[in-house]
Amino acid sequence: MSLRINDVAPNFTARTTQGTIDFHDWIGDQWAILFSHPKDFTPVCTTELGYMAKIEPEFTKRNAKLIGLSVDPVEQHEKWAADIEETQGAAVKYPMIGDTDLAVAKLYNMLPAEAGDSSEGRTAATNATVRSVFIIGPDKQIKLMLTYPMTTGRNFDEILRVLDSLQLTAKHKVATPVNWKQGDDVIITGAVSNDEAATLFPGFKTIKPYLRTTKQPG
Repeated sequence: MSLRINDVAPNFTARTTQGTIDFHDWIGDQWAILFSHPKDFTPVCTTELGYMAKIEPEFTKRNAKLIGLSVDPVEQHEKWAADIEETQGAAVKYPMIGDTDLAVAKLYNMLPAEAGDSSEGRTAATNATVRSVFIIGPDKQIKLMLTYPMTTGRNFDEILRVLDSLQLTAKHKVATPVNWKQGDDVIITGAVSNDEAATLFPGFKTIKPYLRTTKQPG
């Protein structure tokens, strides 16, 4: 199944380190960050899960929930969590999905249909494509998809930055420019006429007819 931005995130029921969940029910009226890992006890992913544990309060402030996924069993996740806390200095408090039948990985197009139906005997290399990040909105639509190679640790500060942009642009008729961060000027969308812009964004700047900037609203 091919997924695109603005598709409804496929729903599923799965075991996690915090019990069995229905994914859409678990999201509720919040934002969700689903991030996947090829295998437990792998070095790069250990650092990633630890960093996410450290910055989870930043996501909580933004009404966003974290959930990890690995194809290994939940029981192994619990042992791995102890290693993560020991080596990274942060306890994993968000749930981790045990995708032992590869169902969620396939549902989210991270593994092909012919990958089988068991994590038994699979290595990090055979699961290399299970290294994706999905931002999902309260409307259950996919807002962002990113997939990384195994040897490159993910930049989760960037995920926070994108979440800020998504939440801002969902409320206001603006877009965020290259390398935007909180407090920077934003771009007025093309759907807003100059007359409307004068009301919504007094004092906006016109650099080109198609490029108008204003202070970050809100």
